[in-house]
Amino acid sequence: MNCSFTQYFNLDRMDVYEPMHQFNMWGDFKGNIYQDAAATTMISEVDAKLDNQSEDTSHTTNGPSNQYDQEASKPADKVLRRLAQNREAARKSRLRKKAYVQQLEASRLKLHHLELELELTRAQCALVSGGVNASHLGFPGAAKAGIAAFEIEYEQWVEEQNKKTNGLKTALQSALSNEEIDKLVTDTVNHYGILFNIKAAAAKADVCYLISGAWKTSSERLFLWIGGFRPSELLKVLVPQLELLDQQSHDLYNLIQACQQAEDSLSQGMEKLQQTLAEVVACSQALGGGCYEMHNAIDKLQELVRLVIQQADFVRHETLQQTLRYLTTRQAAQGLISLGEYFQRLRDLSSAWAIHPAL
Repeated sequence: MNCSFTQYFNLDRMDVYEPMHQFNMWGDFKGNIYQDAAATTMISEVDAKLDNQSEDTSHTTNGPSNQYDQEASKPADKVLRRLAQNREAARKSRLRKKAYVQQLEASRLKLHHLELELELTRAQCALVSGGVNASHLGFPGAAKAGIAAFEIEYEQWVEEQNKKTNGLKTALQSALSNEEIDKLVTDTVNHYGILFNIKAAAAKADVCYLISGAWKTSSERLFLWIGGFRPSELLKVLVPQLELLDQQSHDLYNLIQACQQAEDSLSQGMEKLQQTLAEVVACSQALGGGCYEMHNAIDKLQELVRLVIQQADFVRHETLQQTLRYLTTRQAAQGLISLGEYFQRLRDLSSAWAIHPAL
């Protein structure tokens, strides 16, 4: 709520001292007392002597005063020069620090890329040395490398996500300012953007693998929707964890309605695409030797890639960003914590179920 405040100040009128009026009184006072010419002459001589002494005193005092003023201005000039030098040194220090941070970030990204390449090479060597037919794993040919890289990147993404969730929890418990917490919130949201980017690369390598949810745990696959989580699921997790104002609840309710409409539309598109793909495969022409013409089916899979990359993940990312826009900085941090913990609990549930004794 914007409020305008106006302050009023009552200024009391101050009397003005008029020295000319006092001088006129002084003239009248002299005229009334001294009537004769001799007295007037004496007064004139005395006044002249006093004037000369006043001028001498004035010259005497003005000289040292100017000198003192010049000497006093010298320290002020030194202070100003020193302040200017300090500002310039601080500016250069900030520039050096910024360049150093950028260099470190570039080195970190390069190291991360090298680590991914190393892990990918190790995975490929393990597949070859183990005598495993890669086509039986669901990603034949060149798709094998893309899927292997995605699995490594996704595992690292999950680890980093847990760190960011813990960082937000620590920030809310400490005395960090809203500006500092907002930076952590933005960094966490951008981290979800990284997930959508690596999923896009995996979809191009093998969209069927991504849609199947083989990269997720068994508990997460229970809630799988077009290669990920439902946007409305995100809101169902966040909203109960937050203390919202009436306007915030209203905005989020409208967002839930929009999410469900988008989900229904994409689900219908997914069903139609699956039906069309089944018809194309069923009607494929035999080429002999057990082979069939698959160009039309491949085109339908390309449409599936566009559905996953350009639409489903876009709705997920946009829903996350829109939700956080309706929240305060600390509410957004708490919401991201709840979301991160929810996905982690699903993964923990899968681990607990795997070691659960059979009934």
